[in-house]
Amino acid sequence: MLSYQHAYHAGNAADVHKHALLALALGYMAGKEKPLSYLETHAGRALYDLSGPEALKTGEAAAGIGRMEPWFPAEHPYARALGAARERAGPSAYPGSPLIAETLLRPGDRMVLAERHPREAAALRLALQGADVREEDGPALALALAPPTPRRGLMLIDPSYELKAEFAAMPALVAKLRRKWPVGVIMLWWPILASGAERALGERLDDLGEGLLSAVRFPPARPGHGMIGSGLWVANPPWGLAEAAKALETRFAALAQ
Repeated sequence: MLSYQHAYHAGNAADVHKHALLALALGYMAGKEKPLSYLETHAGRALYDLSGPEALKTGEAAAGIGRMEPWFPAEHPYARALGAARERAGPSAYPGSPLIAETLLRPGDRMVLAERHPREAAALRLALQGADVREEDGPALALALAPPTPRRGLMLIDPSYELKAEFAAMPALVAKLRRKWPVGVIMLWWPILASGAERALGERLDDLGEGLLSAVRFPPARPGHGMIGSGLWVANPPWGLAEAAKALETRFAALAQ
């Protein structure tokens, strides 16, 4: 069993990049009358405490949402999800992607969440009582469910990349999913690392066909920290997402300067 725990990294700069665009995409899609499916391959625990020892140990949340929250007005779907998490669990609460999705989805929409870590899966079930949580391999479940019912929907793929092989495996997964589910909005996230280990993923993006690519850089959260940026690729991006991504990239560029 892998050892990654997102509690140490929740609310970091990469989360801000990923979650802001995820929230915008879901907010737009949920604004239409047709029902939709939301699928996740690596869900995590959904609700995090930024005053907990894990977050305080790394300081990543302070350098992320702690610094960047003013970028998002109250009507932004990401800000709505932040507010919903705090109403539920207090001022230091932070929503992971499953809670962002639950906040923005409507009754009748479908959500399926894969999480292999037993402890994280248990916390996920506690945070989202009644949710369809599968303690299974996320990529295998994604292939089994695609195309989902309803066919209109969004899938988020954001593994920890503890295993370097995942940098090559995730684009291959997306390519298979696109063949099975050509109308799906598929979001693939990856870290940009000082070591350059993510280049194996970047070299395969051209094989995925047309899509939205958003990449941002940011200062290390602490001296020697290996993550220096965040990448996101989106198949069938909803209307307005490309413009929002560019605006967010401009914010990050100013921060880096």
